Amino acid sequence: AAGESVAMWGSNGAGKTTIIRCILGLLEYEGSIKVNGLDLKHHGKAIRRLVGYVPQELELHEDLSVVDTMIFYSHFKKSDQGTIPKLLKDMELLEHSEKLVKQLSGGMKQKLGLALALLSDPPILILDEPTANLDTYTRKSFLLQILKLKKNGKTLIFASHRTSDILNLAD
Repeated sequence: AAGESVAMWGSNGAGKTTIIRCILGLLEYEGSIKVNGLDLKHHGKAIRRLVGYVPQELELHEDLSVVDTMIFYSHFKKSDQGTIPKLLKDMELLEHSEKLVKQLSGGMKQKLGLALALLSDPPILILDEPTANLDTYTRKSFLLQILKLKKNGKTLIFASHRTSDILNLAD
């Protein structure tokens, strides 16, 4: 439901990422997956428009600036580039917008990944181990941003093996 947060909790190798890849239509599976009442096998493209995804490990063009990365992905998502400054501000990246991706810390890259997932303002966010590589301060800031998104009605599906993430985020 809107504003609900569902956790997939388990140790490494338990299948959390596999389930996410099935939901994203990247792996074949048995049974059915429905998102907003739509069957993934028949409405995959429509479902992908409803979902923003933040992988555990981001693969970005290291030689692009933060803002150029946002512009690049906004073309693929056919999203309004006018939202980019607000997203960068919300993610505390506005002052880093001219930095190259390779100059960002791991935490800043994770925030950039979340900003990219939000470009098309999807109602559902899927996050794969969103705090796995973050230091304590960045992790707290990142979790607060995710909680704010949840409060504003985003549905969250996330994988984690951290008990504290489950207790802080999951319904």
